[in-house]
Amino acid sequence: MNRKLVIGLLALLVFAAGAAAAVYVWKQRNPADVRGSSTEEFVTTEGPATTTRPEEEVLKEPWPTYGFNDQRTRFAPDFSHRPPYKRVWMVKGRSLLEYPPVIAYGHAYFGTNYGLFFAVDVETGHVDWKKDFGRCTASSPHIADGVVYQPLMDPSPCAKHNESAPGFMIAMDAETGQVLWRFKAGVIETPPLLVDGILYFGSWDRKVYALDIQTQKPIWTYETSGQVKDGPAFADGTIFIGSYDGNVYALDSKTGKLRWKAAAQSRLGGHGNWYATPAVAYGRVFIGNTDGKMYAFGAKSGKLLWVKSTGGYIYSSAAVWEKTVYAGSYDGRFYAFDAATGDVRWSFPAGGPISGAPTVMAGAVYFSTFKDRTFALDAKSGKRIWKFNDGQYSPLVADEKRVYLTGHRRVYGLEPQG
Repeated sequence: MNRKLVIGLLALLVFAAGAAAAVYVWKQRNPADVRGSSTEEFVTTEGPATTTRPEEEVLKEPWPTYGFNDQRTRFAPDFSHRPPYKRVWMVKGRSLLEYPPVIAYGHAYFGTNYGLFFAVDVETGHVDWKKDFGRCTASSPHIADGVVYQPLMDPSPCAKHNESAPGFMIAMDAETGQVLWRFKAGVIETPPLLVDGILYFGSWDRKVYALDIQTQKPIWTYETSGQVKDGPAFADGTIFIGSYDGNVYALDSKTGKLRWKAAAQSRLGGHGNWYATPAVAYGRVFIGNTDGKMYAFGAKSGKLLWVKSTGGYIYSSAAVWEKTVYAGSYDGRFYAFDAATGDVRWSFPAGGPISGAPTVMAGAVYFSTFKDRTFALDAKSGKRIWKFNDGQYSPLVADEKRVYLTGHRRVYGLEPQG
């Protein structure tokens, strides 16, 4: 056989083998999406609450927790504000504001990245009290019955974290800021959730805690194989929470017993991590992953029902409304996924990476980008209806009179102009 022909055939074989290997590696690094169905574990009667709470409750604690409710669906049926808005006050936080305030008792309560904690009068923007904990903070508090629960991380400065440092859960009097008690754990980054006297949160010590607020002692802890950075969600007696070991856990809220755990899709080089706090609706758990995909698991079974890729990390916790799941991606687009199938109903080019969670209110969905912009889109169509020139993470909470927008280093009190 001609020597050149033999060399050519060998080169072709080498090329084909290399191409096949490249395809194999690509598939291992990019597992296929899974399309869901409305006929499997899709309970339409268990969607986000659409009825408003009693007026007394709304006036007392209009926005008590990160994500608005126990299920963390970020849909607020109690309020009907729509853009455009006018600014009535602004408070400087003096460092990064990664998480939004909670609103209760006429105040906005929030912590800054470097450990300052504020109680701001929502009518005037006046800082009624302020604490300096000297510890990094990356979480909204939870507020109930006159007490503010705020997680603290490692000591400032926060450019490089000390992962072995202790963290604390702090309970403060909402009126005065007096520290009522503190609970020591590992570094705590997760937004806590209080249900029936039990405060649930995760820690970098790899544990999920269920803390009795009366005794300040855990009624149970559950140890995972990785740091727990996202917040817990609650539904039907179950706590849902993700870990940096690649698993989402469903734990009995009273005992901590494992009901199920479900993993992100395996891929070459490992798996993605769960930073986003889950949202529970329609009998499903919706949660984004650093592998760039949005996942839906059955809340009862833990079965993977659908998974849909974006072009970047999903740190954004999801909002859920009208059988649609909303979240942003580091690819610079904001997505509306069909809650049944995972199909993309629409996406919006936001011009910058999106890390924080959205809020849905009165038919509009709000989110911010790393380009210091906050957008309001029509939640049905994705059409832009408003823009504000500040904001980086989770942008908007509300009460009956106004909305409160979290900028890069500032919090704004805004009122509808209509």
